[in-house]
Amino acid sequence: MSSPLRELLSSRRSALVMGVCNRTPDSFSDGGLFLDETAAEAHVRTLLAEGADIIDIGAESTRPGSSPVAEDEQITRIGPLVRASVAMGALVSIDTTSPVVAEHALREGARIVNTVSLEPAAELGALASRFGAALVLMHSRGSMSDMRGYSVYDDNAYDDIVDDVAREWRSAADRALEAGLSRDELVLDPGLGFAKNARHSIELCARLDELCALGFPVLVGASRKSFVARAASAGKDAPLAPPAERLGGTIAATLACVARGAAIVRVHEVAPVKQALGVMAAITAVAARRS
Repeated sequence: MSSPLRELLSSRRSALVMGVCNRTPDSFSDGGLFLDETAAEAHVRTLLAEGADIIDIGAESTRPGSSPVAEDEQITRIGPLVRASVAMGALVSIDTTSPVVAEHALREGARIVNTVSLEPAAELGALASRFGAALVLMHSRGSMSDMRGYSVYDDNAYDDIVDDVAREWRSAADRALEAGLSRDELVLDPGLGFAKNARHSIELCARLDELCALGFPVLVGASRKSFVARAASAGKDAPLAPPAERLGGTIAATLACVARGAAIVRVHEVAPVKQALGVMAAITAVAARRS
């Protein structure tokens, strides 16, 4: 049985848009905004009205230096939101590294598991397979609590950022596949900003077609990230725009990645990204007819 994500990907005309709903007090750009059940459900309703194809619900911050959140606390934070979102017609993704939290959300109706760590690939692959769900496997190194800061990472930590990300991701992907997950239900996320500095993230965007060539749908999450602000900064020591003022850079990075093959984009502001994708698709269609 195909997951809903696989069916959406097979019929898409442009990149799918994943809207974010963080049920956390400390996420880097929207922490605390959607802890209240009414506010969270209203946000999901807005994201769907603006055209989100997927709703990504998370209860553990992944900002640099964040502490792990116990599984029972994550489940408490999630509350009835997965079930309520499914009732609204949403395709729900659960953003967690925990098989326990993932299984809870899958039982509530989620159909995608989205992990920011390669470590639980086998456990989450087996779980997704059992529930007929898809798995988004994101590249990173180490825990969030070990990350020193936004876009702070040794410039020489990778020999070749694309080759190294591909190799490390593929090793984890093999564990998920060996655990029973269908290849068609696996999505690659290069992890922009995770254990990477701004130069690393920009190069991954510029060379995303090389990762797409691995043969898996690719998801990118450039939304509001510090590498976007750093790329647009007037100089090395210039102050960076705060997360809420990075929409222009988010759209630029997102369109660049879609042009290079990204199948899914994870964003905080759905409506302007959908608009940008629509214009890009119209221009691309005319250009294709003229070639």
